[in-house]
Amino acid sequence: MAGLWLDITDIPAEGREFTVDDPELWAVGLREFHMDFSAVAPLSATFRVTPVERGVHVTGRLTGRMETPCDRCTAPTPVEVDQPFELFEEEPLSGEEQVEPGLLRRTGRTVELDAAGMLWEEFVLTLPVKPLCSEGCKGLCPSCGKDLNAGPCPCGGTDLDPRMAALRGLTIAKKDQK
Repeated sequence: MAGLWLDITDIPAEGREFTVDDPELWAVGLREFHMDFSAVAPLSATFRVTPVERGVHVTGRLTGRMETPCDRCTAPTPVEVDQPFELFEEEPLSGEEQVEPGLLRRTGRTVELDAAGMLWEEFVLTLPVKPLCSEGCKGLCPSCGKDLNAGPCPCGGTDLDPRMAALRGLTIAKKDQK
């Protein structure tokens, strides 16, 4: 993952605003995690870092538009990214051994925020688990691979799973509900 550490040592009490819109920040993560997404409208994040007792409060918004293959038919599928976020990160004490790496690190008197890690986390949280080109996407024929959204396939999809052969003639009678 690309690194982007921001020095937040001397942020005023009212906080400071940051904007991150470097496309390479996202491209590195997408390549590293083998994610088949491409930017249609570049991702951009604007966030405010406000110091609070023993840490920082971060509020912001991540926006942009990505494209990825549909999970059923592989057609290009737009994914809107418009994610507000808010988090609190506790500052490690000087000389304290961090058991679990966080978004803040202290080196001497300097405190830095892992902006790349924070934004990547927020980006991944916005992504759909199963991106679909439409709710009614029919997918691809398992036999010949034709896009079923464009119409029925010539093979008729007759290659059914032989393990289900015993269930093919099964009918279920509905009870009359009174």
